[in-house]
Amino acid sequence: MPSFDIVSEIDMHEVTNAVDQAKRELGNRWDFKNVEADIEQDDKGLTLSAEQEFQLEQLMDMLRMAFAKRNIDSRAIAEDGDSKAGKLVKQHLLLKQGIETDMGKKIVKMIKDAKLKVQASIQGDKVRVTGKKRDDLQTAIALLREAELDIPLQFNNFRD
Repeated sequence: MPSFDIVSEIDMHEVTNAVDQAKRELGNRWDFKNVEADIEQDDKGLTLSAEQEFQLEQLMDMLRMAFAKRNIDSRAIAEDGDSKAGKLVKQHLLLKQGIETDMGKKIVKMIKDAKLKVQASIQGDKVRVTGKKRDDLQTAIALLREAELDIPLQFNNFRD
């Protein structure tokens, strides 16, 4: 029976490349000369730090541009909160990976409400869609691409 998986994944190698690209741009910008600002990456996410709030916003814009150049969806970034440490303002960003249970239920409900001849089931951090015809699966993919969800979706493991 034909099936495919709906996942939300980020290529961490491309994230590293985007962060490096943003750091290079940070070093070249004249408005950041003699300013203590940095972008740090760890296992769970990113940390932006700058002296002023507006500089933090500029860092975020540079990071979004670098993500766009690397074809990484900016919806994969979630703000985790701000903090002040000495003279620096820091912003923590989480990289969202996997489909949470609530979002999985929403996706399954969307597919069922569309009355397509497919079945959707949540399997961990992904949603598996099965159907008798390949065309029905492609219709489900088109439906989800048009939907305004707040996470980036990829469709993989397409079996015929």
